[in-house]
Amino acid sequence: MQISGLSSSSSSSAVGSSGSSSGSEVAKLQKQLRELTDELKRASSDQSMDAKARAQKVKLLQSQIQMVQAQIEAIQRQKQQEQLDKQREVQQTREQATAQRAATTEARAGATPDTAAARKGSVASGLGGHVDTYA
Repeated sequence: MQISGLSSSSSSSAVGSSGSSSGSEVAKLQKQLRELTDELKRASSDQSMDAKARAQKVKLLQSQIQMVQAQIEAIQRQKQQEQLDKQREVQQTREQATAQRAATTEARAGATPDTAAARKGSVASGLGGHVDTYA
């Protein structure tokens, strides 16, 4: 029967495309979805089939449409999760770099207390020292 031939070809191509999350796979699935939708419209208005066969075909096409929609949603969720993971990774890298810079700055400041005291002393003996003397 034609229904089973359609069923197996649509299902196998839909299952085969579920492994990849590229934009082209979504485009292929969207094209398949349009084709299934068009076929569903034709089948539902096809008066040449008896009512029982038409109902079976409509039900089968609806199931296939749901499968394709689920695959598209899964691919989109996977892409979204990958983007979130990438954003988290970038944020963590930034935070690590900031922490590293802060630690380096603290290490430099802590390693040269004599230099800081010497600078402080030179300021005191400079202009500020005279102000205190003359005041």
